[in-house]
Amino acid sequence: MFGLLINDKEVKEIEYLIKREMDEILFDLRDDRIEHIVKRAMEERYKILFTLFRRVASPRECLVYMRKGKRDRKKG
Repeated sequence: MFGLLINDKEVKEIEYLIKREMDEILFDLRDDRIEHIVKRAMEERYKILFTLFRRVASPRECLVYMRKGKRDRKKG
C-alpha cells in the first residue's frame, strides 16, 4: 500500500484528469466500429480509473460516473 500527500488543488487536478479520461472512454464505448475485445479492455481501464476517482471525488460526483450494467452499455 502506498500513501500520498496532496493538497486540494492537486486533488481537483487529479479529479479533472480522471473525469476527462472516463468521459473519453464512455464516448468510445458507444462507437460500433470498435471491436468487442478492445471495448473489454477499455471497460477494464474504466473500472481502474473509477476506483481511483472514488478516492478523490465526492459521492455525488461518483454517482454521475457509476455504470449500472447493461442499461449503460450498448449491445454489441
